[in-house]
Amino acid sequence: MDIKQIQELIKFVHKSGVNEVSIEEKDFKITIKTNQAPTVVNATIPAAAPVAAPAPQVSAPAATPAAPAADDSKLITIKSPMIGTFYRSSSPDKPVFVNVGDEIKPGQVLCIVEAMKLFNEIEAEVSGRIVKVLIDNASPIEYDQPLFLVEPA
Repeated sequence: MDIKQIQELIKFVHKSGVNEVSIEEKDFKITIKTNQAPTVVNATIPAAAPVAAPAPQVSAPAATPAAPAADDSKLITIKSPMIGTFYRSSSPDKPVFVNVGDEIKPGQVLCIVEAMKLFNEIEAEVSGRIVKVLIDNASPIEYDQPLFLVEPA
């Protein structure tokens, strides 16, 4: 199980409302427990496989940075619904979906988030104007990470 799969599992447990999930594979065991406090992740890797470096990264989704403070309280923050890689266009040779200053409407594709080899179109849920793009193209993103600031119409 790689770090992306673990992050997706954490996201699933967070959304599903389940209190605890344990998975055991050949040389790997992970237990994820949730309650009102932040998600607690406990990963055990046998001593025969001294790969303890990923353990600190497992808790990264629980420490997602807060949304940047907007200069104007009326701005809406569009956040990532998943962990993955942020792309502004459908391919490198295609134009970006939206630029700063563009008017958007509900259902309009704003970006793509690649998660586990699946490309997910992220659509606008509000009408307005893009004020700021908060993420660089092809950057890794976390669940609930701010992507765009929008001035509502």
